Formats: sequence, structure tokens, C-alpha cells
Amino acid sequence: MKIVAIISAERQTKFPSLHAMKISNVVTWFLAFFLLPMSGVVADEEKLVPGTDRIDTPAVSTGLCVHNLFQSSMVIQRDKPIPIWGWAAPNEKVTVTLGDESRSTTAAADRSWKVELPAMPVSSASQTITVQGSDDTIQLTNILVGDVWVLAGQSNMEFELHKLEEGPLEILSANFDQIRLFTVPQQNGPETKSSFPRLYQWNDFFSRHFRQGYWDVCSPETVGDMSGIGYIFGRRIHMATRVPIGLVDVSRGGTTLMSWTPMDVLQKIDTPEVTSTLAEWDKKIAEFDPQKDLESRIKQYNDQTDRLKAQGKAIPGNRQPPTDLLPGPATDMNRPGGLYASTLSTIAGLPVKGVLWHQGYNEALMPNGHKLYASVFPEMIKSWRAAFNDPTMPFGIITQETQDQPQTLDNFLPPMVDEGNYIREVHYQTFLNLRKAGDQNIGYASCFDQHRAWYHPQIKVPVGERIAKWALATQYDMNIRWLPPQLQEVTASDGKLVLKLDSWAIPFNDGPIQGFAIAGKEGRFQPAQAQWLDKNAGKGEPNWERSVIVLSSALVPEPIYFRYAWARNPLENLKSSDNAGLPLDTQRNDPFTLADMYHIYTGKDTSTPGVLNIGEKRELIQSLKAEDLKRRLDEARTLLKYQENR
Repeated sequence: MKIVAIISAERQTKFPSLHAMKISNVVTWFLAFFLLPMSGVVADEEKLVPGTDRIDTPAVSTGLCVHNLFQSSMVIQRDKPIPIWGWAAPNEKVTVTLGDESRSTTAAADRSWKVELPAMPVSSASQTITVQGSDDTIQLTNILVGDVWVLAGQSNMEFELHKLEEGPLEILSANFDQIRLFTVPQQNGPETKSSFPRLYQWNDFFSRHFRQGYWDVCSPETVGDMSGIGYIFGRRIHMATRVPIGLVDVSRGGTTLMSWTPMDVLQKIDTPEVTSTLAEWDKKIAEFDPQKDLESRIKQYNDQTDRLKAQGKAIPGNRQPPTDLLPGPATDMNRPGGLYASTLSTIAGLPVKGVLWHQGYNEALMPNGHKLYASVFPEMIKSWRAAFNDPTMPFGIITQETQDQPQTLDNFLPPMVDEGNYIREVHYQTFLNLRKAGDQNIGYASCFDQHRAWYHPQIKVPVGERIAKWALATQYDMNIRWLPPQLQEVTASDGKLVLKLDSWAIPFNDGPIQGFAIAGKEGRFQPAQAQWLDKNAGKGEPNWERSVIVLSSALVPEPIYFRYAWARNPLENLKSSDNAGLPLDTQRNDPFTLADMYHIYTGKDTSTPGVLNIGEKRELIQSLKAEDLKRRLDEARTLLKYQENR
């Protein structure tokens, strides 16, 4: 008998844990370069050849092997049957043992095999999995039984711990040997993939290797490049429950909702936004000519070389003209269904506790991206639950992050012209709709109150802890508030709009309530004066009912519509009153799209019905700036008149 692999805990921590740099555009590459820690350099560099990948373990090895998900130092999901699968010689008998349980099977003609062991309760004691073939044995050690959470979305979920405000303190404090970290290697293409390699992947931009596809024990040495939000979530869950936690990061910067949704699901969504997007991709793929693309890249190379020569600059010795034919959009990471097939499919079937989702930036760049998002998102959630064989799997939604300069009363209306506001609304409304339909495992946390102008806001520790409140309350039966104040009713009365909430909401800074806008039936919004309902009005000292908010404006005599926190970096300050710090969410009761607002404020229709183009967006913003200026001038005149009459 030959032992072909004893994958020990020591091997797992031999190198620092590094995420592949998943970067979608040149700007992000530039920013990431200056934020990357020098400690990320892989040890034993002499074993790695610059310019090439080093694959430690291929996606499917020869001989007896397990799927690369199964390694030493991993966490197995508790209280669910435990499937373990891999490959062997056709007809080879394979026996898998974990604790006192063993199961045997015979490899199929395509070499695949799979067994299912009985569910196990939570255990922080080290376990060993033994896989026995005809001649070879594999042993996986230092395995814990706890909860596995998948971290998904795009770059704000991917955003590494070392880049966060208070990230360095978190790294120094990350001595949690019962939290285990894993990053799923990135692959592309429309074909479903059964596995992934474990490798040190060369990156030309950084001239470095990055380590992918390994389980690591959480420590200050391994945690720095882990998803910041994901780690904070896992750390808080583990601290509160003492349950071993596995964090599996599948997020990827610059990716779209449709790329993470199965193609067969997308093809059944009969909305104009989805069908037109699929048609556009089909056309793009069909029209791509690899030879013409190569000729274009050669021309670009020659043009750049000629410019360098004309400028008297030296031609770098390592510059070579392109010679390879590229696959083009067929393997683009944002091809609809592509990342579901090439990346998520590699971990499908793994028993997990739940998923955290933080994504939406790309759709905020699309005209009417929120309409596409609203039709796809519920189906995507359903498809992920199916992928992990759990139709009620917990799924936590983290809403759209902040971006751009803060909304102020001087610049109040123009920030409303942002598709991201509508994406944020879809996140919240999808949560409300599923919850109303009886989904007890749909979760939600907002992050629009963590204000930063950069689209990768570094204040993410509160966000990770906020989504952890949802999980602790609903999945671990702990007594902690996670739901923000909920709107129950909106009524119009005596020139005011009255909002009734299910609980108190108070300004976090003890100042006046900020962030509301109101409009009449014509849809022209103005900032609203907001105050709580005085139950003792006209009868002496105020008696404030802090769950009822009254909105008014001298410029809106008959309001029927309201908006709250309606900007990418919104003016807002209402939080729950019980020290939970949960903000009243971005919401509205009006039906107006950006194209509608263009008509309301300019009197013109968009050139493409229902779609605001770039020029029309600029025109709408200028109209809203003029509206803001007019209001501020009126306020100034009123103040001067008041002073003169004193």
C-alpha cells in the first residue's frame, strides 16, 4: 500500500494565503497596486518561475484523487449529509472514512466517484478523512465540523481586509484557529467545470505569483488578503457561537448578476432587458473574428512602437508583437451564465450554511439596470439554493455601497440622477418581497450610511457586523435586533405626508431629521422638513411619537410622494433607537424612472423611449442644479426679509 498524499496542516500554512488579484479595469489595478501589502509576496520564491503558473494540483489529478475542495484544515458543514467525491481508475473500489463512519463505492467509466457520509454535529476536535483506493491512500487532517459560509458578489465583497479602515487592527487580532479561509480559483468560459486547480498564478501586472485554491487556518499571517466583509462576518459569528467557521470566497471584481446566473434560468426570464442582453451577447460572440482581432492587436503594437521610436525612446527588450489568437467574448467573465458555469459550478454540491451577496455596481452603469436586476435577482437566488442542494438556504443581501461626493442641501436634487439608487431599492425590495412571501432565510443589511466618495468605501467593519446580526438572530437563535425600522403606512393630510414606522427612528447625531424629499402629483421633488408627530400639538409641551414622521415643504403644498436617502452617497441620519445602529433604508413611494424625471424637469421626452442617454442625463442634472439654486435663493430672500422685519 502506498500513501500518495498526506496533506497536513503544516503544508497549509507554509505560504501566506493570497487571493488572486481579481481586477476588472485599469483604474482598479492602479489603486490596488498602491494598496497591496508587501507581505503578500509568496515565500520560497526560488521554486516559482516568473511569467508562468505553478500548478500544485491540477483540477483533476491522475490516479486516486479527491476534488480540490477537500483538503486538510477545511471545515465540513455540520448537521447535513457529507458528500465527498473525486476520481480514480474506472471500476476501482474507493472507501472513505471519517471518524467511525465509512462508505465505499466504485469509480465510474469516466473515473468519477462519490460517497455520502452521515451528518455530524458541530465539533472543534480535529478530524481526519481517509480515502482508500486499490493501491493508494489519501489522508486529510486537521478538519473541523461547523458552518461554511460562501462569500459572493463583486469587488466590494472581494475587497481585502488589509485595505479596510481598522483592517490592520483586525489582522493583528485574527488569532482564530477555528476559522478557516478559502478562495475559489477564477476560471472563465460557458462550459460547466467540475473542479479547479490549486496553483500559484503568475500576474504580469504585479510581476508576482498569487496563491489560489487552498484552505488556510485563520491567523495574522493568512487573513490580510481575505474578503474584509466576509472575515468580519465570520469572526463575529465564531466569537458569538464558538462554532468552527469556514469562509469560502467566490467573489470577483467587475462582475454582473447575469454572469452568476445559469444560462437556462436566464433564457426563461421573458423581460425586454434580459432578452435584449442575451441577444447582444449572442451577436457579439458570433461576430468576433479571432484573426481580425489579432491583426488589430498587431497594428496597435506597431503603432505604439513607431511612436516610441519617433519620440526617441528605447524599445523595451521584452516587448514582442502578439501572435496568439484569443477566444474573445466567448470566454469573457461577464458573458451571461459564464461565471455560474466556470466558477460556481466547481463548488456546487458542497454542503454550506449560507451565502452572503454584495454586488450591483456593474448594473448601476447600465441604462435601466435596475429593471434587469429586479427580474433576474430572485431567480438567481433560487438557482444558487439549488446549486447547494438547499431550497431554503440562508441568503444574506448586502445593499449597494456609497459612491460620489455626499448629497447636501446645496446639492440635493442632482444626486437623484443615478441608476445605483434604483439598484439599492431593488436589493431592499427583493428582500421585502421574499420575506413577505414566507422566506424566513432571506437576510439583509444596508451599507449606504458608511459614507465614502470612492466606490470601494473602506468602512466595511460595521457592514460585516451588521450582516452578522441577521445571521446570529435568524440562524443561531440569538437575541439581537437585525431588522431596521420598517415603513408600514403613508398617508397625505392637510398639506403634509405622514409616514408610520413599526418602531422608533431617531437621528444618530441628535440633530434635525435629514434626507427626505417630497413631491406632488407632478413629481417635482423638494427637500422636506421632517419631524416626529407631536401627540400633544397645541396642548403644551410636545409629546413626540418617534415612530411617526411628518413631512412638509412650503414649496410642495399637496405632497403625495416621498423619497428617503435617495442618492449614492445620501444625506440621511435616521437609525433605530435601541443602540443597534440600523438605518432607515433607502426607499420611496413614487413610480418615476430617470426617463420620467427627464420629462418632468425638462418638458421633453427621451430620444429612446424609457431610456436616458448620456447627453440627456447631463441636461437633467443641469435642470436639477437650477432647481436647487432657485430654492436656495428663495430661502436666502426669506431669511433676509425676516431679519429686516425684526
